[in-house]
Amino acid sequence: MRVCLACNQVFGGAEWRCPECHWTPEVRAGYLAFSPDVATGDGGFSGQFFGELARLEEGHFWFENRNRLITWALREYFPRAESLLEIGTGTGFVLAGIRRACPTLRLCGSDIYTEALPFAELRLSGVLLMQLDARCLPFECEYDVLGAFDVLEHIQEYQEVLWRMYRACRPGGGILVTVPQHRFLWSAQDDYAFHKRRFTREELVREVRRVGFSILRVTSFVTLPFPLLLLSRLRKRKGADFDPYSEVRLQPTVNAILGAIVAVERFAIARGLILPFGGSLLLVGKRDAPGSSPP
Repeated sequence: MRVCLACNQVFGGAEWRCPECHWTPEVRAGYLAFSPDVATGDGGFSGQFFGELARLEEGHFWFENRNRLITWALREYFPRAESLLEIGTGTGFVLAGIRRACPTLRLCGSDIYTEALPFAELRLSGVLLMQLDARCLPFECEYDVLGAFDVLEHIQEYQEVLWRMYRACRPGGGILVTVPQHRFLWSAQDDYAFHKRRFTREELVREVRRVGFSILRVTSFVTLPFPLLLLSRLRKRKGADFDPYSEVRLQPTVNAILGAIVAVERFAIARGLILPFGGSLLLVGKRDAPGSSPP
């Protein structure tokens, strides 16, 4: 079902026209724009940023490992899912990985920044891409799975996003979320990425439960390379020359070694191990029952 962002009317059908107040989303640069007033935003991201990110993601151990972990969790916990909406699609790297792993899923991608969507479209021909603000998702019981992969940390009102994800999720479906972990890892890298927070496990679990999801799985990842990550972040606190891409531009040999290390992590996670610490968290939640009230 669809939700009118002007009058909050819930309606069905193939057209984005509210039967109550006749509101329709704008179209900008060829994409449906549900929140055009924040489409360029003040978050600092730009077409140049997305272009650089798109170039660096392919083959990088961290991005590739996260993709494989996400697709494993999707198939493991939601094997009968038929639809998925990704919030914060960015360059489309994650959604493209999901499409390769789960080609029968009906996919939809969204981002608050219109400038990101052409980069995503290059990877996601034929996938519906929309500009929208995750704090006001225009859906109710529409998707089997919703994903937010390193997105919530950018949004001050992330609890509202979780509630909107719950509302957009079909009963029996759920969410997949990844976020950066451990506040003591905060550094110039987080400032550059316009993060609002790094999460604790307890905080993320509490807020996800509060909106109505039950927790199926939560685990850290990027655990075995954690000492290297810690050293990198400590160095960035000490006034050393800051290169925001230093953790992404890796020598091929180093990248291959780290890729092999995190593959061991994925093997362990897939066999039930819950890693107690790491650079990031993966959470899988399920919507068990219809109906809830905003927190």
